[in-house]
Amino acid sequence: MKMSEDIAMDTDRLSETLQLMGRKARAAAGELACATTHQKNGALLAVARDLQSAVPAILAANALDVSRAESHELSAAMVDRLRLTPERIEKMADEVRNVSDLPDPVGTTLNRWRRPNGMEITKVRVPIGVVGIIYESRPNVTCDAAVLCLKTGNTCILRGGSEAVESNRAIAEVIRKSIASCGLPADAVQLVSSTDRSAVALLAKMDRYIDMIVPRGGHALIEAVVENARMPVIKHYHGVCHVYLDETADSKMAEAIVVNAKCQRPGTCNAAETLLVHQAVADALLPKIGEALSQNGVELRGDEATRKILGATCHEATEADWWEEYLDLILSIKIVADMDEAIRHINHYGSHHSDAIITRDEHAAERFLREVDSAAVYWNASTRFTDGGEFGFGAEIGISTDKLHARGPMGLEELTTYKYTVRGEGQVRE
Repeated sequence: MKMSEDIAMDTDRLSETLQLMGRKARAAAGELACATTHQKNGALLAVARDLQSAVPAILAANALDVSRAESHELSAAMVDRLRLTPERIEKMADEVRNVSDLPDPVGTTLNRWRRPNGMEITKVRVPIGVVGIIYESRPNVTCDAAVLCLKTGNTCILRGGSEAVESNRAIAEVIRKSIASCGLPADAVQLVSSTDRSAVALLAKMDRYIDMIVPRGGHALIEAVVENARMPVIKHYHGVCHVYLDETADSKMAEAIVVNAKCQRPGTCNAAETLLVHQAVADALLPKIGEALSQNGVELRGDEATRKILGATCHEATEADWWEEYLDLILSIKIVADMDEAIRHINHYGSHHSDAIITRDEHAAERFLREVDSAAVYWNASTRFTDGGEFGFGAEIGISTDKLHARGPMGLEELTTYKYTVRGEGQVRE
């Protein structure tokens, strides 16, 4: 079946199609695990080259997705997540090249020791096998996930959101053709082209073929995967990210970081959703920061103390706002008595994704870094840096808010497991 064909079928037929994809992925995994670093890097460079050549075709497919999203009145931030431009495709290609330049973790010796009986034991990195990735909105995830899996010798089954189906198909076609042209199996990358929501539950039950599954998206998607999964799940959960302005925060730095964290790309999971301000500096900092945010089109929602300072420009924040991942130009603001309250608020309402403190006080910063229970914690920097590319990983498979076996941006190492190889000379256990 061509990947560009639409799969519209009953559940039984869809299940059969997915099972076939699973068998192909498992077969390709055995072949890909034996590929050399040179072969994998050659395929990655071919992908980067062919993405640039396919810009017109990818943009045409993306235009269909964007038009449909606008007709369905998706928010501007969500449309921005979906939209591709020549520059964004060029960045995708650059990230593929970056991944090719990174060290291959497969085959790395993690530890080696010799037992008293003479046996030598080695702990070595190996591919996980077949990785399922279920995601929404952003079509660049198709490329990021495929190339990271390819570099680590994993095959992948990708299921993107219906809002990006045409873009995902176009990108996946390029990748499959590129890796096949380099002698590696095209089925190392497969895209589920069905938009039927039942595909999510069906994939989650395919533990015979899929070794690990990574859901990236909203609460409903992740809960559906967790509820049905028969294999390990690493959740790319929602991002309720905070910026806390401590009592020694530099005013210019605070304004720049808050505006960047909220406005640079508000539809991303590492954008700030809540601003916490120490009561000692609220009167001095909030008016200017509030004005800068309003000038950038941000709707402000604050507690009573915040509204007294900002006045009519700030709407009332409800209990629900502290839990909310807006993914839009909306920010909730709360004035806190001290760092104790700020940390309690973040650990209670946050999603353990990315949180930042702005302060000149090193002691306060180190305490915040230590006590905030999130995957990425920042001192005097924007939460927008929680990203595989920004961390030097080349790209990312997702940003895990779990604690095992990966946390934060998932790069190459997080897509490997390990095994023990044992070398002996005839030893038997007594």
